[in-house]
Amino acid sequence: MKGKKNIMEFLESVIFLIGLLTFVWFLLPLFTHGIMNVGNATGIVGGFVVMIYACQMSRINSWIEKTWNYTYNNINIGKITLSAIGIGAVIGIGLVLLLTSCMVTANRKKPKENATVIVLGCRVYGERPSLMLMERLEAAYDYLIDNTDSMCIISGGKGIDEDISEAECMYRYLTDKGINPERLFKEERSTSTRENLIYSKEIMDRKELNQYVAIVTNEFHEYRAGKIAKTLGLEYSAVPSRTAWWLLPTYYVRELYAIFFEWVF
Repeated sequence: MKGKKNIMEFLESVIFLIGLLTFVWFLLPLFTHGIMNVGNATGIVGGFVVMIYACQMSRINSWIEKTWNYTYNNINIGKITLSAIGIGAVIGIGLVLLLTSCMVTANRKKPKENATVIVLGCRVYGERPSLMLMERLEAAYDYLIDNTDSMCIISGGKGIDEDISEAECMYRYLTDKGINPERLFKEERSTSTRENLIYSKEIMDRKELNQYVAIVTNEFHEYRAGKIAKTLGLEYSAVPSRTAWWLLPTYYVRELYAIFFEWVF
C-alpha cells in the first residue's frame, strides 16, 4: 500500500511539473514581448488544467470512475459520455499529428536555383523588424547571396501599430546588408498570408519574373503558405527560417488552428 502511495505521489509530481513547464513556456512570450494569441492562450490554459489535475488526481480519478458506472433507465450514460470524450480526444491527437507531419514535410521542399523569392511579412515594432521577421530576412538573405540571379518580392502592409510597412522594413534591412535594391520589389498592401501571395503574384506577372517561387517564412508556416500558393497556380518550394525555441510552441499551436481553418473553410 505504501509503495502504491509513493508511486502515485511521484506520478502526481511528474504531471504537475509537466503542466508547470507548459504553463511557463507558453506564458513566456506574453511577458517578454507582449505576445498573446490563440496559440499561447491554449498552452496556458492547458498547462493550468494539467496542474489542477495533478493536485486533485485522486478526487478526479474517483469522479471519473463513478461517472463511468453511472446508469439511468438501464442505459450507462456515464460510459457512453466518457467514451465519446475519449474518442474525440483520440481524433484530436490524430489530427494534430497529421498537421504536424504536413508542416515537417513542407519544409523539405527544397528550392531550385534562382527562384523568385517571396518573403512573407511579419510584425514590425515601430520601424524595427520583430524577431520572427528578422529570422525570415536572414533566411532570405542567405538564399539571395547564393542565388545571384534571383529577384525578391518582400510582402507586407502597414499595421495600425506599425510606423512603416513590413515591406519597407524588409527593404531597409536587406539593402543595409548589401542586397542590390534593383533585386527587390515591395508589396505593401497585404494584411494576410493569402494576400501576401495574391499581390506578390500580381507583381510577378507584371514584371515577368520567374514563376517558380521560393517562399521564405518560419518553418511552422511553410505548409499553409505553400497550399495557398498552389491554389494560385504557383510552383513553389520552401526556404524556412528557424523560430526561437521560446516562441515556437506558441506559433506552432496557433498555426494548427490556422491550417484547420483553411481545410474547413
